[in-house]
Amino acid sequence: MKLYIDSADVASWRLPPGAPRVSGVTTNPSLVHQAGLSVDLTGYRLLINEAVAHDFSEVMLQVPTSDAVENAQLVATLNEQAQSCQVKLTIKLPCDPRWTESIEAVQQLGLPILLTGLSNPLQLLWATEKRAQWVAPYVGRLDAAGRDVWALMRACVQAQATGPGLLAASVKSADVLAQLMGLGASAVTLRPDFIASLCTDMVTLNAIAQFDADTQASLASR
Repeated sequence: MKLYIDSADVASWRLPPGAPRVSGVTTNPSLVHQAGLSVDLTGYRLLINEAVAHDFSEVMLQVPTSDAVENAQLVATLNEQAQSCQVKLTIKLPCDPRWTESIEAVQQLGLPILLTGLSNPLQLLWATEKRAQWVAPYVGRLDAAGRDVWALMRACVQAQATGPGLLAASVKSADVLAQLMGLGASAVTLRPDFIASLCTDMVTLNAIAQFDADTQASLASR
């Protein structure tokens, strides 16, 4: 499973020891705005440069509007920068038919797309027809809405054989992450603080403390 950081806050991209290798970062307009960056070419250029500085090989950026012409111009410029930096650029768009023209405009530029916010199986079929490379359902939001999250996750994993890869988003617990790994999800995107919280575990630390105590007791009894 590939791991992506879900944040535009560059200061949070440095993860503690114990974190697995991260393939890259994924953002959306809300995350970019929350990080105090402009949701435009300037802000996105900065994120690509920072990804290079952090030795990430991939960046996933979401187009800010549904205007196909504006998006094509933005994406073309960003792609030139990404290619010069040897960073793989994936373009995110909402999984909604109102964005069809923008989806096609990005595809004409030869860039992979991720359809985000996927929430039901018909959207998955539509995303497959649109030849999306990735789909990103918001696991936490779907659960909060009372949806059968795992039926949709199983469908997404099944679709990976011939269709888009599953990049599960809004994952907020270790148990959910483990279930996604067990199902065979291609990738997951996690907030940096959540990643950091799993780099150590009290169960592991307690076991280590017991080992140390028993070692010292054994040595003292000689």
